[in-house]
Amino acid sequence: MTMMTTPPLDQEDEEMLVPHSDVVDGTQPMEASTVENQQVEEPPSMKFTWTIENFSRLNTKKHYSDIFVVGGYKWRILIFPKGNNVDHLSMYLDVADSSALPYGWSRYAQFSLAVVNQIHHKYSIRKDTQHQFNARESDWGFTSFMPLSDLYDPSRGYLVNDTVVVEAEVAVRKILDYWSYDSKKETGYVGLKNQGATCYMNSLLQTLYHIPYFRKAVYHMPTTENDMPVGSIPLALQSLFYKLQYNDTSVATKELTKSFGWDTYDSFMQHDVQELNRVLCEKLEDKMKGTVVEGTIQQLFEGHHMNYIECINVDYKSTRRESFYDLQLDVKGCRDVYASFDKYVEVERLEGDNKYHAEEHGLQDAKKGVLFIDFPPVLQLQLKRFEYDFMRDTMVKINDRYEFPLQLDLDREDGKYLSPDADRSVRNLYMLHSVLVHSGGVHGGHYYAFIRPTLSDQWYRFDDERVTKEDMKRVLEEQYGGEEELPQTNPGFDNTPFKFTKYSNAYMLVYIRESDKDKIICNVDEKDIAEHLRMRLKKEQEEKEDRRRYKAQAHLYTIIKVARDEDLLEQIGKDIYFDLVDHDKVRSFRIQKQTSFLAFKEEVAKEFGIPLQYQRFWIWAKRQNHTYRPNRPLTPQEEAQSVGQLREVSNKAHNAELKLFLEVECGQDLHPIPPPDKTRDDILLFFKLYDPEKGELRYVGRLLVKLSGKPIDYIAKLNQMAGFSPDEEIELYEEIKFEPCVMCEHLDKRCSFRLSQIEDGDIICFQKSSPIQSEEACRCPDVPSFLEYVHNRQV
Repeated sequence: MTMMTTPPLDQEDEEMLVPHSDVVDGTQPMEASTVENQQVEEPPSMKFTWTIENFSRLNTKKHYSDIFVVGGYKWRILIFPKGNNVDHLSMYLDVADSSALPYGWSRYAQFSLAVVNQIHHKYSIRKDTQHQFNARESDWGFTSFMPLSDLYDPSRGYLVNDTVVVEAEVAVRKILDYWSYDSKKETGYVGLKNQGATCYMNSLLQTLYHIPYFRKAVYHMPTTENDMPVGSIPLALQSLFYKLQYNDTSVATKELTKSFGWDTYDSFMQHDVQELNRVLCEKLEDKMKGTVVEGTIQQLFEGHHMNYIECINVDYKSTRRESFYDLQLDVKGCRDVYASFDKYVEVERLEGDNKYHAEEHGLQDAKKGVLFIDFPPVLQLQLKRFEYDFMRDTMVKINDRYEFPLQLDLDREDGKYLSPDADRSVRNLYMLHSVLVHSGGVHGGHYYAFIRPTLSDQWYRFDDERVTKEDMKRVLEEQYGGEEELPQTNPGFDNTPFKFTKYSNAYMLVYIRESDKDKIICNVDEKDIAEHLRMRLKKEQEEKEDRRRYKAQAHLYTIIKVARDEDLLEQIGKDIYFDLVDHDKVRSFRIQKQTSFLAFKEEVAKEFGIPLQYQRFWIWAKRQNHTYRPNRPLTPQEEAQSVGQLREVSNKAHNAELKLFLEVECGQDLHPIPPPDKTRDDILLFFKLYDPEKGELRYVGRLLVKLSGKPIDYIAKLNQMAGFSPDEEIELYEEIKFEPCVMCEHLDKRCSFRLSQIEDGDIICFQKSSPIQSEEACRCPDVPSFLEYVHNRQV
């Protein structure tokens, strides 16, 4: 998952990326480190030790280790000594030279990070993980590595003589090793791709998919070939389930989230597992009305309980029947699921100041409680792992140990949870089907699911794209949460036991009633899927294969994007205001790399009707101020190369494509003519005209001007381009940049272009000098105020 410095609830917290853009530039104060077993050849793995002295006096938010080399790659450790917006030490492995690596780089590493206990080494805290590092995710590790209270407590042994010792063990693996794992081949199941913050959704969707009765009902919901998945939740879910059933690789969820109306990153942040489950079930329940599968959601997930108030001294009882699709169970103060149910049906006494008003009987002592009328075939239990702490005025995660059985008997103790109206002939004995896990803290975390699809002894872990086989111990004991307690045996220190909190624990449980097992764990095959859906998805698969082939051949081709005056005229003032053009909206050519540039020019001649001798191409360049402008014309030597060679030479940073500006001169009859000679004293400028009264900006053309010349020499020409009279007084402004703020400066018409530091590709905006007749009616009287207004509106 892609992470943020302060992650929302469903993002990685235990394993988390620190955004590269947030990395502090410059050398950070640090102490000497040692590299053990460093070899000249690429070592497969290595242990690096970092001794940090004067630790409590570190006054930087972030602190970096020296660089060390593993697998031929440069790494370093990044820590937040006071925590990354949490009350824990935050620690990550960082690709030290990520900003200097070539476009598209990636590498895979398995690694562990540790804080060494300098008194008793066995109490050292070590966490391990694995990650595919790339430009977007160049840092990975643990936001909640260990509590700061433990770290800074001298009696614990982690901070000795104000020194902390950190270790990293890094094993670099070939990417092939990581990606060669085939979930379908190893388990028979495929995973779901993460959109950046959707692991909570993926774990729930996998759980629902592996309830075959539910899947079959989704397939039987009526949809048509004219429906679009992004506008139809039933079709989007059908498509998703079909792909989970028949794909060989992991499945994307974007169509489904768009069908919810979630089309921005922020919208994912507004939901958690329980809310998503309810929203999804409500929408499906509504869509199933009037169809062959009406009532399926209720049949599977709906149970009923009775809220009652019963007077003690008079014969009066009030009851209210309510339905539920899931039950929220307390974790705090409960050792297991049974204790939570005991608490759920606990009788409350209404007496003293809290007496119950029993209609004609007046205020009465009474008892109040809840009993269950019936339980559903599929029982969903939401564990209340997150609670508001009034003392600390914040949300906290409850990591207490909480046990849940493989077999749950809700008829225990002579049906203590059942109301008098309950059907006692139904045996409420349940088998654990899935365990949704939250790993991390209240500030963020990661969700994944353990599921046994057929209720056999074989469990599987569904963790976004990857599906792996797991044993029962991982599913039960390791998801109970709580603390591991180690005896403290330090002579000279107190004998307080050392406790290590487990941050991964069960968050939601799904049980299936044994008597309904055969009905729910049913067969689902192609005959359950509508013909139009099968045809649609088969076509999608073929198109996906075509795209895959296209992508596989991409290295043989260069994409050349050609911008022209026509594009600038079309876009400026409509789609864009700053710079000159959106390159994604210009004509794109896919040319084999070995094709000569001359042959490419012939393609251009056919496309645009411009003979070769009238074409002059300019290379675009990104400037230091983040603007993008035509920089210089191609040289004859460059035009003699192949397009592949030219791309490599001209566009090293973004060599996936080549961007060009096509300069074409037209004569009086509007037919192309040869471009004028360009000397060192000539520069190509682009001009935009602003109309204050209309509040409009438009492109009016370009000119080749002399560096030694002055703007006043070109006034008549600019007036002609604008359609003004030749002697119209105009004001000129240079558009310099727009990020992070607009910079647009008045241009002295009597100062040479050279002295004004004007160069190739610069943009000059101009407008009439005459005062505006109604200043109040004009929102933006000049170019700078208009560009500022546009920028603020876009932000």
